[in-house]
Amino acid sequence: MRLVFAGTPEPAVPSLRAFLASEQHEVVAVVTRPDAQAGRGRRVVRSPIGALADEHGIEVLTPPKASDPAFLARLAEIAPDACPVVAYGALLPQAALDIPAHGWVNLHFSLLPAWRGAAPVQAAIRAGDEITGASTFRIVKELDAGPVYGVVTEQIAATDTAGELLGRLAESGAKLLVSTMDGIADGSLRAVEQTGDGVSYAPKVTVEDARVSFADPAAAVDRQIRAVTPEPGAWAEFRGERLKLGPVTVVDEPGPPPGELVVERKRVLVGTASKPVRLGEVQAQGKKRMAATDWARGTRIEQGERLQ
Repeated sequence: MRLVFAGTPEPAVPSLRAFLASEQHEVVAVVTRPDAQAGRGRRVVRSPIGALADEHGIEVLTPPKASDPAFLARLAEIAPDACPVVAYGALLPQAALDIPAHGWVNLHFSLLPAWRGAAPVQAAIRAGDEITGASTFRIVKELDAGPVYGVVTEQIAATDTAGELLGRLAESGAKLLVSTMDGIADGSLRAVEQTGDGVSYAPKVTVEDARVSFADPAAAVDRQIRAVTPEPGAWAEFRGERLKLGPVTVVDEPGPPPGELVVERKRVLVGTASKPVRLGEVQAQGKKRMAATDWARGTRIEQGERLQ
């Protein structure tokens, strides 16, 4: 099939690579978010999908909105058979959805109808789910509610961060998306409507969502931190300034009150509502990321001080 691939960030790259290697499909163009400023120098850079398309000489469409008349006209000219989508990052109007004969087929990183929305991987980790996965479905007007073509499952490890889990799902999901397009092309695959049972939502994670509450039990603190690693990154306040926190380890022993720091020679503990957690790496404002013991040694933490 002639495909127009839509996607923007790094997790979409394995899927585009898989289509470029496919003998059954031709990627004739990609749709991605407009070039944006990034990094400390605020240089304007291409999205990972746009950069990969450039490498292969593929036309790149970067409409400010998917409802842009010029974009819709160009998409109609290209006349793709289908548009596979992975984390494009913008709403698609009905006018765009109607152009490809086989619609827009999205790869979503959850087992639908669980965790519809922008941050399914983060939500699954924070909720303590043991199993997650990826689903392919045809996009409809309602958020992530279209009929499902296929799924792949993935176990969530006790130490998984959102970044690690998403990396695995991006690879297995790429295979699922290609096989879905294969099945649509040869007519062997039919989508099945989602049920109304088990629907849950995963809105975009904000920086404030990533602020750690040590008034929660240790297991919840551990899951929250892993769910927002690497982005937007967990944090707490110490002496009025933001301290970024890497993944922690739950310690099976009595601990101090919630938020209180205990500095030992080889570890730094923080109290929670249950057991303490051992800090891994931290990053103070204006400093590099470092081991918590090195940070504590240089900071000279006093007895009774807390992470807020």
